[in-house]
Amino acid sequence: QVQLMESGGGSVQSGGSLRLSCTASGITAATYLLGWFRQVPGKEREGVAAIDSNSRTTYADSVKGRFTISQDNAKNTLYLQMNSLSPEDTAMYTCAADLRYRSWWSYLLPASYNYWGQGTQVTVSS
Repeated sequence: QVQLMESGGGSVQSGGSLRLSCTASGITAATYLLGWFRQVPGKEREGVAAIDSNSRTTYADSVKGRFTISQDNAKNTLYLQMNSLSPEDTAMYTCAADLRYRSWWSYLLPASYNYWGQGTQVTVSS
C-alpha cells in the first residue's frame, strides 16, 4: 500500500521561497510516477509538476522556471522547490503517485494517479 505524507507548507511573502517534501512508502515498483498538484476552493485541481522513474520531469506553464521537482530515492522523498512565489500560488499542495506506465502527456492529469497525500497549505501574501 502506497502512503504519502507532505510537509513544508506555510506562509511566505511574495517573492519568497518554500520547499515542500513528500515522504513516500510502499513504492517498490521499478516504474512509477510522482506528481505535485494544487487546488484552491472552488477550482479544479491543477497539476504543477511531475517526475517519473526515469527522472523525466514536466511542469505546468504557470510554474516553469520557478518551481523544481526532484526526488531523493535513498530517502523515499519527493520535493518541490518553489521560488519567486506570488499570491497566485496560494493553494493546498498535494503529492500523488502511480505505479503504472503513463504517457508523458498525461503526467499532470489527476486521473493519472491512484495514490494521494493529505496535502499541505501554502499561503503567499502580497
